[in-house]
Amino acid sequence: MLPKFNNPLLLETALTHRSALNERVSSALESNERLEFLGDAVLELITTEFLFAEFPDEPEGILTAYRSSLVKTTTLSEVALEIGLGEKLHMSKGEEATGGRNNPGLLADTTEAIIGAIYLDQGYEATQEFLEENLFNKFAKIKEQKLYQDSKSVLQEIVQSKGFEAPIYKVTKEEGPDHDKQFTIEVLVNSKPAGTGMGKSKQLAQQAAAQAALKELANT
Repeated sequence: MLPKFNNPLLLETALTHRSALNERVSSALESNERLEFLGDAVLELITTEFLFAEFPDEPEGILTAYRSSLVKTTTLSEVALEIGLGEKLHMSKGEEATGGRNNPGLLADTTEAIIGAIYLDQGYEATQEFLEENLFNKFAKIKEQKLYQDSKSVLQEIVQSKGFEAPIYKVTKEEGPDHDKQFTIEVLVNSKPAGTGMGKSKQLAQQAAAQAALKELANT
């Protein structure tokens, strides 16, 4: 859950998507993009510190894979949904009509903005506590299911073991300005849609799509 803010305007800003500014549905004077920029850096530092202390015998490469699994879009969007950020977001009617409240990329960005806002409002330790309560508690499952592994490689191994051709990745949507692109990619397994992912680059979106396909295969 979200902590109580000393400065409510910071929380309001963290929950304001850029599309909301033109329609004045938020009292914030700017969107959450600057807070997202700060939150991304704070998230990486605290996550790195957590993993460094938790796994003193793991090499740098494994720790990097662990960290990537925690800070990627799919994991952060899960956090956003669990603490109700989608419902609280200020956005334009058009953004909402196109599924903005459930958009994984948008939700992940909002989670980073919230992290930045908590850091500014309450400091490092409070931000650490928020992440321990809402994000780091997911790592046991990630490690158990080996979700930290390269999802595309794992999917390809599974698919080829079934005698199918390699998965095919297709860009189905590309939106946003050049400096803040958002890609949606669908992966096809045996010529059938198997998973969809979103990310700020095609590579990240492919990884998210592969992970979604792995989850789907695990349930069949």
